[in-house]
Amino acid sequence: MQKKTLLTWVCGLLLMAPATQAQDHPKANGYQGIWYFIGPTKNEYAYKYSGGLGTYPANHYPFSVYAPAVDKTFFCYGGVTDSTSRELCHMIGVFDHKTGMVSKPTLLLNKQTDDAHDNPVIQLDAQGYVWIFSTSHGTERPSFIHRSRQPYRIDAFEKIEATRLDKTGQRVPFDNFSYLQVYYQNGRGFLSLMTHYDRGVLRYGEKKPRRTTSAITSPDGITWSGWQDIGTIEEGHYQSSGQWRNKVGSAFNYHPDTQVGAGLDYRTNLYYVETDDFGQSWHTADGKPVQLPLTEITNPALVKDYKSESLNAYISDVNYDDAGHPIILYVTSKGPEPGPANGPYAWHVAHWTGRAWAIYPVMESDHNYDMGSLYVEGKTWRIIGTLEAGAQAYGTGGDLVLLESRNGGKSWKKVKAVTNNPARNQSYPRRPVAAHPDFYAFWADGNARKPSASYLYFCNQKGQVFQLPARMQNDFEKPVPVR
Repeated sequence: MQKKTLLTWVCGLLLMAPATQAQDHPKANGYQGIWYFIGPTKNEYAYKYSGGLGTYPANHYPFSVYAPAVDKTFFCYGGVTDSTSRELCHMIGVFDHKTGMVSKPTLLLNKQTDDAHDNPVIQLDAQGYVWIFSTSHGTERPSFIHRSRQPYRIDAFEKIEATRLDKTGQRVPFDNFSYLQVYYQNGRGFLSLMTHYDRGVLRYGEKKPRRTTSAITSPDGITWSGWQDIGTIEEGHYQSSGQWRNKVGSAFNYHPDTQVGAGLDYRTNLYYVETDDFGQSWHTADGKPVQLPLTEITNPALVKDYKSESLNAYISDVNYDDAGHPIILYVTSKGPEPGPANGPYAWHVAHWTGRAWAIYPVMESDHNYDMGSLYVEGKTWRIIGTLEAGAQAYGTGGDLVLLESRNGGKSWKKVKAVTNNPARNQSYPRRPVAAHPDFYAFWADGNARKPSASYLYFCNQKGQVFQLPARMQNDFEKPVPVR
């Protein structure tokens, strides 16, 4: 039996293992990410979006967490066991800042799909246990929650039989969630933002689902509340989020139902709500309470009306200034199809100043699914994003650029070209929780026109890039400097 087949077989057995049994999980022989596509265009751009999407999408967070207690960064990604495989496996790694070495990736499970929307996210609790949340794209596949058997270790995990409250107050399995963003607060537990799919609520047919954005909490990761819907406007929403101290905020757009079958592609408007009491109440950036779910297009959470300008809005990241005021990083365009006709693909930051939303331009790129992460360190704001065309122009991702602003986002300066890859586009650079300067952004690469190998990378705060080894002989090895 070939190694690739053996790993996949073992991974499948682990997926079906009894929930109460902690498992020692196999190690993959190196770091290789999932290549994924959606929406063939039948033109020179090949797909609506595609490439190395092991840290996709922007609506999943986090993919990495720094743990000061052990001086390590723990991370997860959507990977494969071999560069020719399209079977999505959930992989976990750890970077030791003391030694500068990275572990072999632990192969947690085979998600039984090639869909990168099923990528995992990671979080650590107060005791140092590593939690992996295995998401799903809709209701066709189950979701899973796993917890490490030991604090700060990734060798063995147990599957958690989590439950949630349903609408009748009964406990039911919490085994399906999409687009998960999970936060942990000491003394409170987990607060997660997620999407559930509701059918029979749209005017264009019972089978078409509304993507309903929600929040859900748990003191222990096992027993969860009922989900609280945040938005139910027309065909639903995509949300991205951030945390500042005990505050969690959600920035989201909405899908209009003005065109049959077109709602998901025509996402527009920018909204923001936040909670500072673990989801018990929600308010706008200026502290005004809001009644959830939001059901009308025009509501108190509206930051910017892009529908009236016929512009799409794609949200990348949410962070906060020193006063706890939200900053939203996002991209606008004229439409969903790739190529220059729908440009400019304009990046913006929307900053709540304490009195009003101020919106400033950043730069322009060449694709709707270009994405960046926003870092706020005192008066210095940074963006690491796919702002320059890469090997496949007008394809997903590109080359990474480090930008800085020292005037509250009013103007931005290019500090460094982080990557210059002649073969593959970089995509979805992700900001770790409590990012350490030596592991500052984490992403994957891939060809944006056709299936390819995909490799994993991180960079430090200075923009120096390291590749996670694609083939490993030892349990721990040094990442490879790229530039």
